[in-house]
Amino acid sequence: MNEDPGKQQVATTMAFVRMLKDLMKDPEIGGRFVPVIPDEARTFGMDSLFPTAKIYSPHGQQYLSVDRELMLSYKESKTGQILHEGINEAGSVASFTAVGTSYATHGEPMIPIYIFYSMFGFQRTGDGFWAAMDQMARGFVLGATAGRTTLNGEGLQHEDGHSLLLAATNPAVVAYDPAFGYEIGHIFKDGLRRMYGEDPENVYYYMTIYNEPYAQPAEPDDVDIDGILRGMHLISEGGSDGPKAQVLASVVGVNWALPGA
Repeated sequence: MNEDPGKQQVATTMAFVRMLKDLMKDPEIGGRFVPVIPDEARTFGMDSLFPTAKIYSPHGQQYLSVDRELMLSYKESKTGQILHEGINEAGSVASFTAVGTSYATHGEPMIPIYIFYSMFGFQRTGDGFWAAMDQMARGFVLGATAGRTTLNGEGLQHEDGHSLLLAATNPAVVAYDPAFGYEIGHIFKDGLRRMYGEDPENVYYYMTIYNEPYAQPAEPDDVDIDGILRGMHLISEGGSDGPKAQVLASVVGVNWALPGA
């Protein structure tokens, strides 16, 4: 997340998936990640995980997939790492909770990565997320492909502007709305430390990640990591000698605020 990607435009959903794909290759903790996907794996770019991580099935693959001619076709396996649940958000939250409590039930800390269309989380299965809190689940919840202006193909159900607020009402949820890939990297690293470090906490992390592609800047040399984790940090300081305006923005709005400052 520290490298400058140049002029390539990348949505934060794709930035997160690229980071996850690299982490799943880590020889020490890669096998502990459990992606939980209720649907739309291809929409999130997670079909790139199918050939290597594979989709878990207790019986292995019992069918010829309709996409079998594709390089990134469905691959099911008894040793698969991905839980692909279909259109079943309630079952997916149950899977998230089971994986997120394995540190207590089986003495094996696993790291669930529950990723879904942003509006299909706390709005639909908020009670399940509160039950996860009651059971002291740990892990990461991602409201993906969010977009107030860039994702109205199916109407208002994707124009998410309030999932973060709903998530923040849950006392166990550490909620963020990051704008850039390097912020996601630091938030994720902090979550691993807080939930799986030497003194683990009974919290879980929620991030809204977005649909709109834009240039992802390289991490500044003097980046305020503590500010990122607190929820607000300085991205740019104006050089004008005249009056200065302090502009507070988040997510895609940062790209409008910078030239407007």
